[in-house]
Amino acid sequence: EAQLVESGGGLVQAGGSLRLSCATSGFTFGDYAIGWFRQAPGKEREGILCISSSDGTTYYKDSVKGRFTGSSDNAKKTAYLRMNSLKAEDTAVYYCAVVIAATRCPRPPNLYPQYEYWGQGTLVTVSE
Repeated sequence: EAQLVESGGGLVQAGGSLRLSCATSGFTFGDYAIGWFRQAPGKEREGILCISSSDGTTYYKDSVKGRFTGSSDNAKKTAYLRMNSLKAEDTAVYYCAVVIAATRCPRPPNLYPQYEYWGQGTLVTVSE
């Protein structure tokens, strides 16, 4: 069974940067679609972006374009979310999720059921 483990969260000042990691196991890191999501306190989980083996990056949230970048290292079977120019409103628990044997990223609506496996999340807190 696939497993995903996020890391790299923490406390950062507004304007700072963080890189989150999503270490994967239990499946062949070949064709895939890995999505990044976040859930702020009191709010619904929202999609940020997805990276796939075939069609690059799909942004689910316009407000992170130009600040957040997704990438992956196939040799390490790890996906990354680089976050720059962080704002207080980026404070949330960040999750990665995967669609195995996919070549394209899922498209809205109804993103969540399209992803098969989820990590446990990592907390990012951005202070003013």
